[in-house]
Amino acid sequence: MSQRMKNIIFDLGGVVFARDRSKCSPEFIEFWSLLRENPMPHFWIEYDRGTLSIEQVVDELVAYRNATPDVCRQMLRKAIDLQEARIPTAALIADLKAAGYKLYVLSNMSLEFIQFLRRLPVYSHFDGEVVSCEELTVKPEPRIYEILLSRYGLDPCESMFIDDRPENTEAAAAFGIKPFVFDAKSPESSCQELRSLLL
Repeated sequence: MSQRMKNIIFDLGGVVFARDRSKCSPEFIEFWSLLRENPMPHFWIEYDRGTLSIEQVVDELVAYRNATPDVCRQMLRKAIDLQEARIPTAALIADLKAAGYKLYVLSNMSLEFIQFLRRLPVYSHFDGEVVSCEELTVKPEPRIYEILLSRYGLDPCESMFIDDRPENTEAAAAFGIKPFVFDAKSPESSCQELRSLLL
């Protein structure tokens, strides 16, 4: 184990979980390109914050994509159901756990998505979690980091945060947490780098 690091904090989307593009139609990929926008559409941020319901998000998607409510509901359901653990990250998490690290979740995630992800096997390795929809605050707002550190009594100097969005790791670094920007397009290389740092 790294001498100083004791706590490894993971973002979920793009880092621990993702959709296999080979299982997604071109229409599906195009529909959800909005999640790759920076910043994401305001209504999706509020969905992650827990202040918009899934039906309100359907209404927003109808306007945003000029699609019918049924199409938008189907796209949302499929976006949830296609989530799966990234194999390199799942293996890394299991090895970090075995090495004695404490593992935590710090994620912007809406209610329906997190309810699905918590049922997947890799989630059982986490010692604690702070999820935006349950806290009414999102990364990179300072409050969500404060909640994590306070709830679990974490020393920032002994903690690393792994996220695929630099603005979120920068916000963590402002608290003294070691930042690591995960390359969502090359999870294998990011996981290999993390192994060299931590194992």
